[in-house]
Amino acid sequence: MSVNKEIIFAGSGGQGVLTAGLLMAEMALYKGLHSTWIPQYGSAMRGGTANCTVKFGPDYIFNPSQEAADVLLAMNEPSFKKFSPMVKPNGTIILNSDLVDPSICSRTDITLIAVPCTSMAKDLGHMLGANIIMAGVIVKATGDFTEEEALSGMNQVFRKKGKEKYEALNSAALRAGFGFV
Repeated sequence: MSVNKEIIFAGSGGQGVLTAGLLMAEMALYKGLHSTWIPQYGSAMRGGTANCTVKFGPDYIFNPSQEAADVLLAMNEPSFKKFSPMVKPNGTIILNSDLVDPSICSRTDITLIAVPCTSMAKDLGHMLGANIIMAGVIVKATGDFTEEEALSGMNQVFRKKGKEKYEALNSAALRAGFGFV
């Protein structure tokens, strides 16, 4: 990795976008990179808007706020509509195709990856794992982390939170996303 990256994670409260962003920021730290994680969310616990900006790379990050994203993860249609204009030309938009029809994307200057992550999480028996699947997709699509680096960083985060009992399910979800691309 030679330049810093900016990723916007966006969706509704309860979809795990803040957690997915935190995982990416921690993966970067685990790899020895600089990283920032700036969450923004509405007052509702579930169903309100939620997004975060993650920046990481080899250089110091002097401005952690949203600028022009290299990657957008959109878990729902309102998030796609709001944040897709912020993606740089030649950037990547990854969307939850269970909730966002990929045909609404009219941009031809980006790479679009449509992932049925809600269905995939259900198939894994891990309904709360759609965000972890998407983290795996981002890891593979960007090429900034190996699968092992991503797994180690993710598991470290959940161990700190006392949620190691979900390690097998979360690892399966991350691998499913990694294998999707």
